[in-house]
Amino acid sequence: MLNHVSIGVRDVAAARRFYDSVLGAIGARCLAHGEGYAGYGTDAPVWWLNETAHPVPADMRSGLHFCFDAPSRKAVDAFHKAALKAGGKDNGAPGPRPDYGPDYYAGFAIDPDGYRIEAYHGGA
Repeated sequence: MLNHVSIGVRDVAAARRFYDSVLGAIGARCLAHGEGYAGYGTDAPVWWLNETAHPVPADMRSGLHFCFDAPSRKAVDAFHKAALKAGGKDNGAPGPRPDYGPDYYAGFAIDPDGYRIEAYHGGA
């Protein structure tokens, strides 16, 4: 249903350092970049970073978060570890989330710009 998502960041070079590591942990990479932008994906860019002086203010009460598919539970663990190592904040350690579903395994972090991100794997 969605073709891509774009978020505003204050410093695209800093955001790239974060997302190169974090999204690399789940098999995605930067496929397009230039002055003030970068696009990530596996086959085509679907996650875009756009440098702006006015990104959306971080608001933990907004309900906004972005969930990335991970190929395995180990990849979810690696995503979370990479996020913390790259300057993100913990927003929920990797593990089963039985309240979300019987096979729901996820890890949650907050990126340096305040966006809430999640890696999810739905298999054993």
